[in-house]
Amino acid sequence: MVKTITFNKLRRIKDSLPDGSMHRIADELELKVETVRNYFGGHNYNDGKYCGIHIEPGPDGGLVVLDDTTILDRAMDILAEKEGSTEPNA
Repeated sequence: MVKTITFNKLRRIKDSLPDGSMHRIADELELKVETVRNYFGGHNYNDGKYCGIHIEPGPDGGLVVLDDTTILDRAMDILAEKEGSTEPNA
């Protein structure tokens, strides 16, 4: 599923995650942790893989088109857990 989000919003989601979430998402999805970090705007392609994000210049850090929302969906689930919610966010 393709989703468009601002870069700054994507970074706010990443920054809101509890410590260890990058490793947790990587373990659960069987990815390298650097690949998960790249999804949230990192640039380590030596250890991690490209993860289907496309960044276009614009307001609020630019627009990010996500080819696959699996990592974002998992991050939102973790945030919902953190907030004590039982319903996952999408």
